[in-house]
Amino acid sequence: MAWQGLTAEFLQVPAVTRAYTAACVLTTAAVQLELLSPFQLYFNPHLVFRKFQVWRLVTNFLFFGPLGFSFFFNMLFVFRYCRMLEEGSFRGRTADFVFMFLFGGVLMTLLGLLGSLFFLGQALTVMLVYVWSRRNPRVRVNFFGLLTFQAPFLPWALMGFSLLLGNSILVDLLGIAVGHIYYFLEDVFPNQPGGKRLLLTPSFLKLLLDAPQEDPNYLPLPEEQPGPLQQ
Repeated sequence: MAWQGLTAEFLQVPAVTRAYTAACVLTTAAVQLELLSPFQLYFNPHLVFRKFQVWRLVTNFLFFGPLGFSFFFNMLFVFRYCRMLEEGSFRGRTADFVFMFLFGGVLMTLLGLLGSLFFLGQALTVMLVYVWSRRNPRVRVNFFGLLTFQAPFLPWALMGFSLLLGNSILVDLLGIAVGHIYYFLEDVFPNQPGGKRLLLTPSFLKLLLDAPQEDPNYLPLPEEQPGPLQQ
């Protein structure tokens, strides 16, 4: 019964959050069970473009290291802030949310080439946190019961936490930079004098992922209207 309850709860999670979280967990489980090796997952431009191992463009965003504190820490933030974005500012806009993932992933991959970064999942997590924090600037965040601050400081707190753990902050800085670029192009620049939206979600994504919108000028046939049918 407990397992059925967890399954039912998980199925209530929005589709993109559910799919990305499940992919991360399954990838880590496969590595833990030695079905896969991290060497098969990391981003390597030579192997991608010369050996055509194109799956590395995706799998480097799915592996957060072996099971341990770092993995569960990242999964907590992925699940929480991905879900809050999808249920909040992206509610009913699944295609736009997927496009944000694609935009962030492509930009991180290009910038990651400069820093020789092999796994970019943490950068994507920080990007999600950054976009959420800028769209919810007045929300106060309790950071593990230790600190309380306004939401826009959260990405920087995560970077400081990485520094305390002895990790490189380059990945966090990459996530913050890409998150800011997305936020500026999507939320700031269109509202400036002479500004416009530059990030336009492709139509095929909208057709594939978004529910079709009803035509406000559509008049239903008599048999489609509620109530008794008038002869």
